[in-house]
Amino acid sequence: MPAGDEVALYEHAYTHRMPMLLKGPTGCGKTRFIEYMAWKLDRPLVTLACNEDMTASDLVGRYLLDADGTAWHDGPLTMAVRHGGICYLDEVVEARQDTTVVIHPLTDARRMLALDKKGEVVHAHPDFQLVVSYNPGYQSRSKDMKHSTRQRFAALEFDYPAAEIESAIVAQEAAVPLETARLLVSIAHRSRALKHRGLDEGISTRMLIYAGRLIGSGVSPRQSCEMTMTRALTDDPDMAKALQGFVEAHFD
Repeated sequence: MPAGDEVALYEHAYTHRMPMLLKGPTGCGKTRFIEYMAWKLDRPLVTLACNEDMTASDLVGRYLLDADGTAWHDGPLTMAVRHGGICYLDEVVEARQDTTVVIHPLTDARRMLALDKKGEVVHAHPDFQLVVSYNPGYQSRSKDMKHSTRQRFAALEFDYPAAEIESAIVAQEAAVPLETARLLVSIAHRSRALKHRGLDEGISTRMLIYAGRLIGSGVSPRQSCEMTMTRALTDDPDMAKALQGFVEAHFD
């Protein structure tokens, strides 16, 4: 469900195959958005969850042994570049900076990917687009995106939807009554007010959907919220008690 004009803006960006950066808190719908846009534009989507152990070879490919000897195998990024897919690097700042440098030639006028180990330069398919995402709320400075990388992207900023939209999403995704969804969203809004006041992140839309699904399957609201929100969000006993107080205030 659109929260603003992000769909139209993304479509304009894709017309120019502009590299895109999606910013926003955990569980607010960044991945769902790019999945929807790939479907809407009828383009294949290649998704990679970045981590600190990811190497450039994990992105572009490597030589591997097979039945016929040693053969080159394209990585997921190379496949998207060759065949015109949308490549989505989720939480890109989790990858080492020396790894992400490999995407630089794809994000300027060159639109090319150098396979150094193979001695090949792959020019991007006309339909190829690179999209990355990250959560700016909890990254340390050591994991922030380099300016030389950031300035290669146009950006869309995401946040949790307005209360009524979020309630409708939770009701639909969790198959619970709208009133139950509204109570869950109200709890989430109170937790988000504690961001940087004991919590790194408030309760996400994803957490609300998990809680709603448990409620819908017969688990009590208090136990559902404790499992999917309180225990999952914090290890601090005082903060957990405060969150559980929010739950009890809504589901007494």
